[in-house]
Amino acid sequence: MSDEAQKPPTPPEAAADKPASSAPAEPLKGEVSRTDAPGAGASAAPVGAPRAEPPAPKPANPEAAVTATTSETSSATGQPTAPAKPPVAKPAAPAAAAPKPAAPAAKPPAAEHAPKAAAPTGPVEPAPPADAVAPAFIASLQSAIPGAVTALSLYLGDWTIIVAVDKLEAVARHLQSATDAQFDYLSDLTASDWPPRTAEGRFDVIYMLYSTRLRHRVRLKVRAGETTPVASMTSVWPAANWLEREVYDMFGVNFTGHPDRRRILMPEDWQGFPQRKDYPLEGPGELLMENPLDWLKLRQAKEESEIE
Repeated sequence: MSDEAQKPPTPPEAAADKPASSAPAEPLKGEVSRTDAPGAGASAAPVGAPRAEPPAPKPANPEAAVTATTSETSSATGQPTAPAKPPVAKPAAPAAAAPKPAAPAAKPPAAEHAPKAAAPTGPVEPAPPADAVAPAFIASLQSAIPGAVTALSLYLGDWTIIVAVDKLEAVARHLQSATDAQFDYLSDLTASDWPPRTAEGRFDVIYMLYSTRLRHRVRLKVRAGETTPVASMTSVWPAANWLEREVYDMFGVNFTGHPDRRRILMPEDWQGFPQRKDYPLEGPGELLMENPLDWLKLRQAKEESEIE
């Protein structure tokens, strides 16, 4: 017998001892698929129909969303794969520095200060336009008392009659009694101070007249100095009583013929006239007292000295 005949027969190889197939993706016959690991199910099990599920809603910010799903079981380990890490946003490149503002242009050399405008010497008295027609009572006044009206002014529809101070009483009586005037109401009386105006007098004494019957008005004005006598109008318009006292108290206008010319706002022994433009802002001096009790003490001391 030959040597081959004497060798004992080789037992048949098991299916698991067979070499791997040359095709990497196709398992050999009888080999268990690696996907048949525990938890993955047998490859021979029937595969059910896929379930129809609605697609997952998309996040509002896809870049910031974190993927929470896992892949199929790993073919090598059979364990679920780790979720993918969210992309790390790279820091934005720093913005370019804002350009520096240009340096301000060099200032021109300071010019010499312009001289201050001179203080006004009196109010502006706009003359009536050429086409303006004066009221009938003004024309009758000019014809009744010649030379009494020194100037006329028209401003915003209001007429102003400027008369000589020595003609004031005659003009007032005419305007109060004339049929075309009938100014029976003295609505107000005031004054304004213009210290630089020395030739004509520093004060403008202004009378606002109104006719309750004819429903028209006019402004009457005279110019007077510190000692110029200004006739009281209390006999023409009784309302002038307290109004003239106030103007005397504040400005020191020398009203003559007044029935009771004395201070109406300030104490009788007050120094000066507070509404004059040259009146000191800090008061008249040693007699400026804020406490009324000081005035009473001062008056009492004065009376006691007179008794002694």
